[in-house]
Amino acid sequence: MFLINLQGKESIYEQIRSQIEKFITTGILKPDDKLPSVRTLAQELGINPNTVIKAYQELEKNGYIYTLNKKGVFVAGHSDEVKRRNSNDALHMLQTLKNEGFSKEELQGLLSEVYKEELC
Repeated sequence: MFLINLQGKESIYEQIRSQIEKFITTGILKPDDKLPSVRTLAQELGINPNTVIKAYQELEKNGYIYTLNKKGVFVAGHSDEVKRRNSNDALHMLQTLKNEGFSKEELQGLLSEVYKEELC
């Protein structure tokens, strides 16, 4: 399920966090789906459990997941809120690019490239 690049520039916990966020926002993980336990995921990836804990804590802080004691970690049920937050982040990023001199056509070209990659 997870692809971790141990040699990458992004830290392992950030890779886990961003992949889970992507799985949630794209609908691969649905509200109330159970995530692997910290121990299980750490063993599967061959990493320290504290790394998984850090990723899960950040996801929970940002409203993507919730923890039930002795039951596990689950995807949060308010995906509309997560989409709204991501939309705000995307708008902020687009505004920044516009302010840096990107034209509307350049931004549309970049967006077209992103959606073209999904079709491959």
